[in-house]
Formats: sequence, structure tokens, C-alpha cells
Amino acid sequence: MRSLRVVAGIAAVSLVLAGCGGDDDDGAAPGGGTGGEFSVYVCEPEHLVPQNTNETCGAEVLGALFTSLVDYDVGTNEVRIGAGTASSVESDDQRVWTIKLKEGWTFHNGEPANAAAYARGWNAGAYGPNAYGNAYFFENIAGYDDLQVPTDAPAGTKPAATEMSGIEVVDEWTLRVTLKDAFSQFPVTLGYTAFYPLPEAYTGDPDAFEERPIGTGPFQMDGSWQHNQQIRVQRYDNYAGTAAKADAITFRIYSNVNTGYNDLLGGNLDIMDSLPPERLGDARAQFGDRLIERASSNFTYVGFPLYDERFADVRVRRAISMAIDRQAIIDAIFNGAYTPAGSLVSPVVAGSRDNACGQWCTYRPEEARQLLTEAGGWRGSLVLWFNSGSGHEKWMEAVSNQLRSNLGISSISFKSLEFAEYLELLDQEKVTGPFRLGWVMDYPSPQNYLQPIYSTTGSSNNFGYSNEQVDQLLARGNAAETVEAGIELYQQAEDLVLADLPNVPMWFGKVQGAHSNGVSNVAIDAFTRIRLAEVTVNQ
Repeated sequence: MRSLRVVAGIAAVSLVLAGCGGDDDDGAAPGGGTGGEFSVYVCEPEHLVPQNTNETCGAEVLGALFTSLVDYDVGTNEVRIGAGTASSVESDDQRVWTIKLKEGWTFHNGEPANAAAYARGWNAGAYGPNAYGNAYFFENIAGYDDLQVPTDAPAGTKPAATEMSGIEVVDEWTLRVTLKDAFSQFPVTLGYTAFYPLPEAYTGDPDAFEERPIGTGPFQMDGSWQHNQQIRVQRYDNYAGTAAKADAITFRIYSNVNTGYNDLLGGNLDIMDSLPPERLGDARAQFGDRLIERASSNFTYVGFPLYDERFADVRVRRAISMAIDRQAIIDAIFNGAYTPAGSLVSPVVAGSRDNACGQWCTYRPEEARQLLTEAGGWRGSLVLWFNSGSGHEKWMEAVSNQLRSNLGISSISFKSLEFAEYLELLDQEKVTGPFRLGWVMDYPSPQNYLQPIYSTTGSSNNFGYSNEQVDQLLARGNAAETVEAGIELYQQAEDLVLADLPNVPMWFGKVQGAHSNGVSNVAIDAFTRIRLAEVTVNQ
């Protein structure tokens, strides 16, 4: 999932498929909440159809509206099968998977959240003409290709099928999924938004659903999405899981992170999960034990538009990377809170390595200048791109100063846009210089840090990067007999990507959020998602 926020990473964890431990074994009686309502900071979501939502602000909202098939332990990130809507996820060969759903779960409009609803959602996500951003999650399901329009087909051509042959509704509460290839990590992926179900109401009017999503979660929409203003949700009284404690939430939409922070200071906002980097120092004094700092999975990088011939020479890309003093920026702007990235995979994930990038991610200004000279130098201006309103101005300015000083690039300017417009230009390959992006894991696996971003068809490959060997190694890692067996293959793929350096790894960081006196029991997980149903409003 693409992220606009500076947050980040921790010590390695296991990818054990842990059981739920019985805390929600059969859907649990709803129980009562404590009442009241609270507000949460978000940016304007790009989408609210789950199969098309691959950024953090939309995912935050959907986390209130939907309950996932599996959950992840807040402390360890281990998969908890049984803690979501699936009671079991099993396979004898890691290719054919049987998902048993808990009976009795419903959508907010009363429709059953059954096997047919999950099949509906996954087929919609995979259907080529929908062009949904999370379609790649379904690529390994048998029959996916039949839902795509051939690239050389005449305009108006429709796919050969609308449903994947690899998705079988066995009975009302059982779904059988046949993959093209064995994929040992399949259960690990199922907590992601792409795998949410969709009600029949979606099929009737997808555009209306986008404005007022109908989910399965502890909260339901209260009115429609008020773009660039707010999204309100209220507790769903017929929720089959443990009821939310609060009556309602207002997701307040901000275009500037500092405006949100000022509202938090003034008592006009209750929870903010990503504070302005330049204000972290005073935040510790202002909020005390209401400041939340914990490990997250976030990875921040600066990408290269490889479709621009000025960045085609790898020596140019390496020179820019080696000219950046990551630690100096972290110390000066982020109060030392982040860790310089020497790899592409966060330390929160098993299989991460401290310095897989080696010299190319090490501050070596003299070698950087020599490399750029060997590549023919840099002519003309350099434009650095980043999304506005999220606190990236200062560190991007620091990067520009280092490039001027260490590489002699005298003409450097900035292009800053709001999130949705920024992503749209990236998708259209209209960005003209190095660009800031970040990644928050969808599920705890090195594969999730590599395939979506660096495979030829990756949904978040905004560089125009393609390496056939990388694609092959990722495919072999996916088909490994166990999660552990795949790690070595993923590491080999990572080595090749780092040699090509389509982006500059910058840093891994932390969740740095805070909340008002009006709420308590606020937890933010490694995905930078607030555990909204658990928040208590202080009466």
C-alpha cells in the first residue's frame, strides 16, 4: 500500500501462522460499548472501494467499515487466523486453499457476508476493465488471466470471463481458492483490504458504493463521503464481533499535516497517527504519555522516473544516492527518530538485512561526484517531487542542498502536489524528477516490499522499472514450499534491484502519533492503523 506519511520499522519478527487463542472464536456476542464519539486525522482518500484502495488514508477509513479475514497481532505482527471473519485457512499443497468463514456475519445493509460475497469482491478486484489498484493481489489465482483484456485487442473488447475459475463457493460459508502456483504466504496476505468482501449492492451501483461503502466492520457509514471535509461513521449494532466502544467517529480530512496538529493541540481533534516531523520535539513535552511512539513497517524512498532518459544511466542514480547523508537529515530534522535504510525491506519483517545495499546507500560524496562525472555530468535543472501537506518540505530541501554541494547541481527546484493528484501523475508517468514515496506493509513478508514495487507489473512500480531476473526470482520465492524457504530467493531479487537502484532507500521509522485527553486505550499497529473499535471516549 502506498503511503504519504513518514513513519517506520523495527526488529525482525516471525511469520508464524498463529492461532487466535479463542478470544473471538465464534464471532462473539456483540456486547455493549461505552459511548461517545471521537475524531481522527486523515488525508483525502484516493478511493473507498477496498479492491481499489492501496493508500493509508483510505485504508484507515475502511478499517472501521470492514473486518478482515485474518488479523495481525499488534505487538508481534504474527498472523492470527481466527481473529477475523475466517475460522480457518488450510491447504495440503499450498496451492488449493480452503477458507472456512464464521457464520452469521452480515454487511451493514443486512446482506450475509458469506462465501459468495468474498467471491464477488475478489472477482471485481481482478476484473480488468475495472482497473482497480489492488488487482495484482489476485494475479496468482487460476482464471485471473481470463478477466483481462489482451493488450492488442480492439477498443471495446471485453474479457473472456467475469469470474475467476480458481474461486469456488463450496457452500454458503466455505470458499475454495485454487492458485496458479503454490504460494505458502497466501494466508499471510488475507488481512489486506483487497480481500474484503463486497455486497450485492456494490454490483448494482459501484459509484454509489464508493461514496457510501457498505462493509462488515464495527462501524457503518453515517451519511456519505464529504470530499475534502470529513467522513462520519457510527457503531453497527448488529456487528457479529466484539462491539466498538464508541458510538461514532469523524474522520476529519486535512490537506496539511500542521493544520491537523494545531487542531490536536487545541482540542479540536482527538487522534493523529502521524505527527509533523519538525514538531516531534515539542510533541513529547506537550502530550507526555499521550504520545504514541512504536515500531512501524514504513519505508521512505526517493524514486527515479526511469522513463526519463536523464536517469537511464545507473551511475547517475547511484551518484544521487551516495550524495545524500541520510543520518544528517534524520538527526537535524527528525530528532534522530528514524534509521537510515540500507535495504528495501523493513527490519519489522523476517528476512530483512541491515546493509544489503552496501556502498550505493552509503554517504560517499567524493565517489558520488566522480560517478556523476563518468556518466557525463548533469545538465540543466533537477526537479524534486513530493506530496504536499505531510511535512516533507524540510527534508526534501535538505536533500536538495546536499545534491548542490556534493554533486554540483546548481539548479534544483521543487514540485509539490496534494496526494491524489500526485499519485495520478505518478501513475501516468508524468513526473519529471526524483520523487518521494513511502510504503507501509500490507502483510509481514519481504515479498510485499518487493513484488508490488519492483516487479514489471507491480501496482506501485512508479519508476518504469523492469528486470526479468527479478520477476523470475520473485515468482520462485512465491512458489517455495515454506515462508522461510522463500526468503533466500526474495533476498536474491532484492540484491538485483539494489544493483539497478530504481529508487534511493532513505529510512525506516516509527509510528509517531498522539491523542487528546478526550480518549484513551489508543493503539496504533505496525501498519500505522489505529485500532478504532478499541478506543474509549472518556466521559
